[in-house]
Amino acid sequence: MRRSYLVEKLCQIQILAFLISFIVFTSSCKKNDAPAINPNPPADTSLQLFQLTDLPQLYLEISQPQWDTLLRNFDTNPMNEEYIISDYRFVLGGKNISLDSMGIRIRGNTSRRRPEGSTGQMHNTQNPDWHHAHFALSFSKYRKKQRFNGIEKINLKWFKDDANYVREIYCYDLFKRYGVWTAPKASYCRLIIHIKGDPQPANFGVYSMIESIDEDYIVSRKEKWGADTGYLWKGGWAGSLNANMVQTTSIGVEDVKLDPALSKYYAYDLKTKKKELSTAKAQLVTFIQELNSKTGNEFEQWIAQKMDAPLFLKTYAVNVIVGMWDDYWANGNNYYFYFDKAGKAWFIPYDYDNTLGTSYFFNAGTQDLLQWGNMTERPLVTKILQIVDYRNLYKSYLKELAGSSLPYFNYTASLQRINQWQQLVNNYVFNDTGEDMYIEDKPAPWGNVPLYRLKSGNDLGGANGEANFFSTKAKQITW
Repeated sequence: MRRSYLVEKLCQIQILAFLISFIVFTSSCKKNDAPAINPNPPADTSLQLFQLTDLPQLYLEISQPQWDTLLRNFDTNPMNEEYIISDYRFVLGGKNISLDSMGIRIRGNTSRRRPEGSTGQMHNTQNPDWHHAHFALSFSKYRKKQRFNGIEKINLKWFKDDANYVREIYCYDLFKRYGVWTAPKASYCRLIIHIKGDPQPANFGVYSMIESIDEDYIVSRKEKWGADTGYLWKGGWAGSLNANMVQTTSIGVEDVKLDPALSKYYAYDLKTKKKELSTAKAQLVTFIQELNSKTGNEFEQWIAQKMDAPLFLKTYAVNVIVGMWDDYWANGNNYYFYFDKAGKAWFIPYDYDNTLGTSYFFNAGTQDLLQWGNMTERPLVTKILQIVDYRNLYKSYLKELAGSSLPYFNYTASLQRINQWQQLVNNYVFNDTGEDMYIEDKPAPWGNVPLYRLKSGNDLGGANGEANFFSTKAKQITW
């Protein structure tokens, strides 16, 4: 009798355990649409990301229903920020790291594109029409603590209008070489996308792999500005207003919906601690008001306390010498602004694909380096440069960058780096989109100065009317 009772209880326990396991399993599958491959692998301490001597392969494996959702969302609102689920594999040498259930979405502003087909078309298994597009990867989107080698997000950018395959890579490398530690890291990769069920994966060719500016970016630099996360703002355009550090009406948390009519955009977009918007906004408004109202010695003392002015000027010396016109100074665009917990402000450079001779507003090779952009509505730059010591410091940075004996911006050193990078990627630019298939030395076709070259020409223009951007730029530094 006692044996029968124990057997009955044991069976009940086994049935209960099975039911609990089944519920957990089905809930996980419903949420993540995929079985776990490696939900949270430890960081490989031997793997150093963003190395310009490496060309890793990134494999994204996506179900057709998920990919069709990505295409459908783009048709509904091209600017949407909805993620789909993808598996991920990173291959470099003998390393092969896999993750499942990460998020992927399309990103970009004017460069945002549909990665396959035309409006209304879903995935074509037999004859896909691939297009280059920028992507954002989020390893924690569907698994909260999941990271790839300690990183939560990575941005993947195709080399839009950059037949040299080097412009953005060159700029971020130059920031690093010149000690501008606030700039994001960047390197090359090869991107392969496989829609499950297709006979073969799609080779998207060579992409740039860029560090995302987010909380992990802040934490990775905690020795510089402290361990606690402060308020991070992204500056750009929202309608007719930009983040010029003058206006204070377009400040908030961007909210992009599938319905464009319900989406909200702000020139100053809060990226961290979004539940503390009112506190963060008050801090930013105070900074802008004081920036604009203070003058003379009071301003000089204030800016020395509120910012690392030499680092900011070093950042802007690089920015101007590479010909970045779609920036804060000229266009009120493309930068991040971070307040650490102590209230100190830091300028973060961002988005450098339209540089090194690709320009639009003005001739980026000959534009006055001391009056680069708007001189009345960009006080963050212009008021600092009105201080004689800071102006001289900025000029000294430009002169140092262009110096012929230093491995920064001069033609000889730049050409050596460009040749090395092009040699690294040259055999892999051929791809299944049929776009950007060859490396050529020319700026974007829509640019206003088509004669600039990076590897040939001179500052006066060669026999074919070509001008070398590096030597032309260096000629502007006459002090």
